[in-house]
Formats: sequence, structure tokens, C-alpha cells
Amino acid sequence: MARSVSAWFALVAIVCSVTAISAEESNGSKEFVLTLDHSNFTDSVSKHKFIVVEFYAPWCGHCKNLAPEYEKAASILSKHDPPVILAKVDANKEANKGLANEYDVRGFPTLKILRNGGKDVQEYKGPREADGIVEYLKRESGPASAELKSAEDAIKLIDDKKIVVVGVFPKFSGKDFESYIALAEKLRSDYEFGHTLDAKHLPRGESSVTGPVVRLFKPFDELFVDFKDFNVEALEKFVEESSIPLVTLFNKDPSNHPFVIKFYNSPNAKAMLFANLSNEGTDSLKSKYREVAEQYKGQGIGFLLGDLEASQAAFQYFGVQESQVPLIIIQNNDGKKYLKPNLKADDIASFVKDYKEGKVPPYVKSEPVPEENNEPVKVVVADTLEDMVFKSGKNVLLEFYAPWCGHCKKLAPILDEVAVHYEKDASVLIAKLDATANDISDGKFDVRGPRKTSSISWNRTGTKLSNKSQRRMSSEKGRGPENITIRHRWYVHLQFYIG
Repeated sequence: MARSVSAWFALVAIVCSVTAISAEESNGSKEFVLTLDHSNFTDSVSKHKFIVVEFYAPWCGHCKNLAPEYEKAASILSKHDPPVILAKVDANKEANKGLANEYDVRGFPTLKILRNGGKDVQEYKGPREADGIVEYLKRESGPASAELKSAEDAIKLIDDKKIVVVGVFPKFSGKDFESYIALAEKLRSDYEFGHTLDAKHLPRGESSVTGPVVRLFKPFDELFVDFKDFNVEALEKFVEESSIPLVTLFNKDPSNHPFVIKFYNSPNAKAMLFANLSNEGTDSLKSKYREVAEQYKGQGIGFLLGDLEASQAAFQYFGVQESQVPLIIIQNNDGKKYLKPNLKADDIASFVKDYKEGKVPPYVKSEPVPEENNEPVKVVVADTLEDMVFKSGKNVLLEFYAPWCGHCKKLAPILDEVAVHYEKDASVLIAKLDATANDISDGKFDVRGPRKTSSISWNRTGTKLSNKSQRRMSSEKGRGPENITIRHRWYVHLQFYIG
């Protein structure tokens, strides 16, 4: 299954399901979205084979925008045969937070599709406007795989912009067919599935095959590929691997974006070549890059070609400049990055070969070392982390923060107060590091970015830190900094080293 997308992609999930249509009146009009809470959630969900639930917070702007569309969709779907009911839970209420934790709610709104009385749970991955919600849920509430009885049925399902999986069988029964339907149920939120008794209905591929065979249609590379192993795990691996292009194209065309997300969610190492694709002379670069991708196919590394115009966020994330393109970056799953700027076509193969052989040193993103560092809270950057923290011989309290983080801004004056209090103690250093502008690859840190509740860890310099101490930082009137207790939320992450 595809993993969760990288840190800068923000995900919105939607969950649909209903127990019975609410007859509540609001402003004289009937509400079709069912309101659930901790007292009736389990009982209501258990009565339905298919139910959609939105976990929301009243203060959330995205939730407010979704609300009228969600209600409109619920009204339309109440007339569907059978009815599809949408529900909601105020996850901001203390009494409902147990439900939010149970369903892994990490942001708002989060929507979940619950099947078979709540036994099976999946993320809602559809649109957020009423018409899109309706069409998506009609499909999701129906069979996982659609029978294709004619060429017209196949044309409706298979187009040139999406991945479609079709099983060809001599009969719709038996172990192979059951395995295929199990696969369709498991992956239905990510792919569309069909099945047929006659391969002649299909637009591409050998038409005389009688099956059983699984044929995956895709809008890139070889356009279709067949597979005959009906072990469910093998089928899933086949679908996941076949649905990623040999070279994923990242540009401003939205039809490419689902494949970009799959690329970043892949467990493989990721090679990314950034170039100005509108310039003349990039053909040889693209050709050589594709040759290398072919050479390393199936060897644990994926390849992406990014257009400069669409890659500004990636440049900011990696801390690189436009002047360095053509530029190749390879990132491992452990976060380590390897970079070669101002790349020539003939450099690609040798660079990837050297990377695979461990001959390329990691690239570490770092802000410039401050010329002056005289404030009570000292500034640490990636290039000074080793000397200022691990080799300083001091007791160091280090904050990892993001400049845009509201919790970090609230913490700043309190951290300043602590720093002033210990300013004359030569054995103590209070410091901060911008975690958005500096790489933190050392295993001693567990900084995961937004929506990660972090901790203060007390330990000796250079050893692995524990996560046992999580407290709230509060500065109450009449209390000195030495009595401040600490809690970190969102991007705020503090770590304490005893020298």
C-alpha cells in the first residue's frame, strides 16, 4: 500500500457513513448529516455496512468550508438506492477525543469510510465539493470491481489519465477470482477495478486470452501489463509497482500529481532531477536519465524529473538554488541526501553508480553560521550542531522550531526568560535551531515536524535520548524560570543534554 506523502504535502481525509437520517431541524430545514458522539457512535456505526464519518473542530476553517458541501451531498445521497448516510463527530469535545484517537485523527477535517459495521476503516480520498463527494461515494459504496459486459463498459472505466485494473476470468468463481476481489476491496480507495469474461472488450492487450489474468492499464510507459500470480500479496505488489512511472514527471499538469504523490510515498530511495524543461538542449539530459532509470529498475530506487517552474517548494525544502540546475538529488528513507549541481547528461550514470557504491558524501542543508550570536538564546545551525551541542561540554536545552509555528512563537518569550536566568552559568546553554532550514539527520533527535507532540529528554551528551518527560511549559506569575515545566506541541521540540 502507498505510504503517507512527504512532509510538505498536506493531506485532507473525509469519512462517510450513516446509521439513520437525522430528523433534527435547523433554521427550519432538515439536516441530513447525522450527528454522532461518544455515547452513540459504536451503536450507530455497527448497524451499517457502509458509513462515512467526518471528524471536525468547530473552529476549523476547512471544516466550515466543507460543511455546506457535506450537507448537500448527504441530502443527495439520502435518495440513493440504498441510501448513503454521512455523519459527523465534534472531535474537539473532550468527551469525543477517545474516538479521535481510536480513528487516528491528526487534523481537521478528517473523514473516514467505515465498512461492515465499523470493522473495516479506510481514508476518504475523494473531492470536497458536493457533486464530487456524491460520485465518489456512489462508487465506494458499490461493488469493489465492476463487471465489464461490453466494449462500451470498458471504455467508460478505462481512460488515458488513470490506473485501472481489470481481471479476465473464464468464470466469476473459484480461488483466483476470490483473490482478485479481495485485492479490489483492499485497494479500492486508490484504484478502479473491473472484471470480465471476454478480453475482446478491453481496449489494449491480447484479446484472445481467456484468463485468469490481471491486466493493469496505465497512461505511461508500456500502457498495459499482464500478471498471472493470484496470491493477494503478490497482486498488491504488482499493482503498486506497476502504477509508478519509470520516470515520474513533476510539472504543473494536475494529471501528473497523483503519480508524484505515489513516487514520494514509495519505500524506495528517490532520485530527483530538476531542470528547466522548457529550455532547448534538455532532450539529451532526459534521455540519459531514462536510460539510467531503466538500468536500476527493480533495485530500490525511483526516478523523478522535475520542471524548474513547478519545483520551487522542493528547492526551498532541500535548500538549493535555481542557479544549481540541472541538479540531481537522491534521498534515502533515513533522510540522508546526496546532491550534484550543474549536472551534465554524461554525469548522471556515474553519479548514480557512485551513490549506489557509497562513494558520494551526504549533503547537509544548513543556514549560514551567524556572524554574531550574542542573544541569550543562542542560534544553532546544522553546521554548528556538533560543536555547540555535543562537543560543548555544557548542559544544553535545544529548541527545534518552525518560524511560522504559532506554538513556537508563544514559547519564544518563555525560552528567552529561561536563557536570561541561566546566562551567567557557564555550564548551561539555551539554544534554538530552525528545523525548516537545517537538516537534522542525527539519530539522537526525533523531530518529525507539524502535528508531532515532542518531549524534553534528559540524558548525557552523545547518548540516545528517551521520550519519558512530556510537560507543559507555562510561566505562572510568581514562579521563577527554574520552576517552569514544559510541554511541546506541533513543531516545538526541545531536547536537553547534560554535559
